[in-house]
Amino acid sequence: MPKLDLDAIPQTNATGYPPPFDAAVAGRHYRRLAPVAGLMRMGASHVTLAPGAFSSQRHWHREEDELVVMISGHAVLIDDAGETPVGPGDVLAFPAGEENGHHLHNRSDAPCVYVAISAGDDAADSGEYPDIDMVFDAAGYARKDGTRYEAKRLP
Repeated sequence: MPKLDLDAIPQTNATGYPPPFDAAVAGRHYRRLAPVAGLMRMGASHVTLAPGAFSSQRHWHREEDELVVMISGHAVLIDDAGETPVGPGDVLAFPAGEENGHHLHNRSDAPCVYVAISAGDDAADSGEYPDIDMVFDAAGYARKDGTRYEAKRLP
C-alpha cells in the first residue's frame, strides 16, 4: 500500500556516533520509511527533533544526495554559509560531493518534524564532520588521523 501508517513504523533514537558525539542527537527520534515501503534505491526517514536536539553532527557526503522537507515546527539550518531559520514547507538540498557541513538544530520550545531523503551509493559513501575529530565511510567512523572509533554507522 502506498500510504504508510507512521504509527505502525517503529521509532528510535539510536545512533552509531561514538561518545561524546552521540549526546547532541539524543533528542532525535526517527522512523526508517524506505525499508517498510520497499524502496531500495533511496533512504527516507521521518524525523522528530525535541527542543535543543541536533539532527546530526555537522557533516557532508561524498556519494549521497540529501533532501530535507520540513513538515512542522521550526529549526535552524547551520552550514558553512551560517544560520538559516527553517519552518513548515521549507525544502533543503545537499548535493553529493559539496563540501558544505550542515545540520539542523531545534532551538524552539516545541518539537519539529521533517522527512530526510537520501540517494546515492551508500556502500561507497564517505564524508567529514568539519567541527569535530571524525570522518565516516561505509565501515564506520574514524578520527581525522585515520584511527578508527569502535562505533559502527547505522543503516
